[in-house]
Amino acid sequence: MSDPTTEDPTTTPMDPTSANPTDPSAATAAGASDPIHPVEPADGPVEGEAAPAVEVDVETDVPDRTFRDGEQILLIDRKKRRYLVTLEAGGEFHTHAGFVPHASIIGSPEGALLRSTRGATFTAFRPTLSDFVLKMPRGAQVIYPKDLGPILLLADIFPGARVLESGVGSGALSMTLLRAGAHVTGYEIRADFAARAVKNVTAFGGDELAEHYDVQVRDVYEGIGLRHLDRIVLDLPEPWQVVPHAEEALRPGGIMVAYTPAITQAVQLRERLVHSGFELAETIEVLHRGWNIDGLSVRPDHRMVAHTGFLTHARLLPTPA
Repeated sequence: MSDPTTEDPTTTPMDPTSANPTDPSAATAAGASDPIHPVEPADGPVEGEAAPAVEVDVETDVPDRTFRDGEQILLIDRKKRRYLVTLEAGGEFHTHAGFVPHASIIGSPEGALLRSTRGATFTAFRPTLSDFVLKMPRGAQVIYPKDLGPILLLADIFPGARVLESGVGSGALSMTLLRAGAHVTGYEIRADFAARAVKNVTAFGGDELAEHYDVQVRDVYEGIGLRHLDRIVLDLPEPWQVVPHAEEALRPGGIMVAYTPAITQAVQLRERLVHSGFELAETIEVLHRGWNIDGLSVRPDHRMVAHTGFLTHARLLPTPA
């Protein structure tokens, strides 16, 4: 019979102040500040192990996005210069660095790398709306992209909105409104500008965009032949002359936005709005400054797109009973 006071030489004596590490209550009793929790497995892969493969859905109804005959595309060279090109069967894109047959572009996907007959390389993309506005044929000065975006928000353009645009020019604002889903009626006093606007809209968005576009050669200063419009957008020398006509043509709550190059034009418009059914008038100017970011060299660009025009917007409030 062994002596109960004799220690087993194969065991290590336990410190009387230590606690059983598997017993949280014992740890607390032993004076530990926090109970010990079991280690949870990591969410991600263990170091050295391959990450699990990501399941990719194979779509069978992906639309065909290859370039087609008659489409407008953008070619970008190695120096980042951009060229707007209309594809046509048998056509060629010519530069000082050789030419690229359109046949080598038609049927290719976006991002296709092309090589001219003299070895110059070009990358083909579809133009963004901003690209197209800056590169498209013009009959009149266009509203620049930095103002087109704010106009959409100030006018609160929504799909299906009935919009009157006056002073369509080359169609830059028209295609922006149409792209946002509006149905646009344009008033333009010059037939050549009206024709150019329709041509540019069709070139950019095809018949699908142009079907919601109706341009009429008429003078908005003489009146508006539409009623219950949602929005009126103006690019005119004297927008204040349109205010009384807009009061009749807009529905209650409708919005009018006017683009004016000179501040004196904006002032005269605001003065006219004071004596009308329009309220909540505001005039803003949008300045666009880029930044040069090259490693540790971070500074504003030396050049910027500063003043182009002033944007004035106001809302037609219901007439009190």
